[in-house]
Amino acid sequence: MDLSVVIVNWNTRDLLCDCIRSVFDTVRDIAFEIIVVDNGSSDGSTAMLREAFPDVRIIENRENRGFAAANNQAFRIMEGRYALLLNTDAVLTEGAVTELYRFLESRSEAAMACGQLLNRDGSLQNSVAAFPTLLTLTANMPLLEILFPRRFPSKRYRHTEPVKVDSGVGACLMVRRQAMDDAGLLDERYFFYFEETDWAYAMSRKGWKIFHVPAARIYHLQGQSVGTGIASRMSFYRSRYAFFRKWYGKPYYTVVCCILFIRLAINALLSTAGMLLTLGQHPDLRRKADVYQELLAWHLRGLP
Repeated sequence: MDLSVVIVNWNTRDLLCDCIRSVFDTVRDIAFEIIVVDNGSSDGSTAMLREAFPDVRIIENRENRGFAAANNQAFRIMEGRYALLLNTDAVLTEGAVTELYRFLESRSEAAMACGQLLNRDGSLQNSVAAFPTLLTLTANMPLLEILFPRRFPSKRYRHTEPVKVDSGVGACLMVRRQAMDDAGLLDERYFFYFEETDWAYAMSRKGWKIFHVPAARIYHLQGQSVGTGIASRMSFYRSRYAFFRKWYGKPYYTVVCCILFIRLAINALLSTAGMLLTLGQHPDLRRKADVYQELLAWHLRGLP
């Protein structure tokens, strides 16, 4: 088996259906299997799979185990030499998987390869991520991308050839089984967010390389598979703290916590001031103020 396509689903039945159809419609000349791990969906996702895609392997969880744990369930039974992590809100274009597969076949030092993510209208999304550091937390990222494009590649540059990166966005990410065996599976302390960044960092420490392959193009309905509410924001903060706590010493981690809290407090203050100045008539300012205030209160309660 060349490839195991691994999809984690939680109550996104229609997106899941479109995603799987794009796999069958676009993957050519590669022997593949599809494994769907369902995290306790209540929307009929598994019934749809059995009716529409009887050849898909299904792992059914009674509860939402998170992204890392669910993927690991599939990795333990996969038969492919590569795994393709695919979000349910991703739709493959013709040849996308072939581009990633051929690149990894030609570069034995490459552990991961990610493609170019696209919005519905075909515009570019950020498809890569830098490893989090004090610099990325305190500096202006667009400025870093302009001043140091090789170190911080982004969607502002239309790459025509594969480029080495820190990490790829996990919406569509092909991973070499050998690198997985070397660095270990996903860290299940991450429920959602930063799993692939942590994994890429672990693989990089083992000497593997991660690449962005722009010729592989994937439509990504950003945020549809996880949501954009306050719970999602909290999960993002938890995962970011977990990354720094895992890979850096306690003094570094303490400084990071202070910086993030100060930034959050400033954002809460500015958004609240803006809402008051506009008498609460600007819906975006009102929404931002509510979110920042809730996140700040959550931090003050000790991140329960």
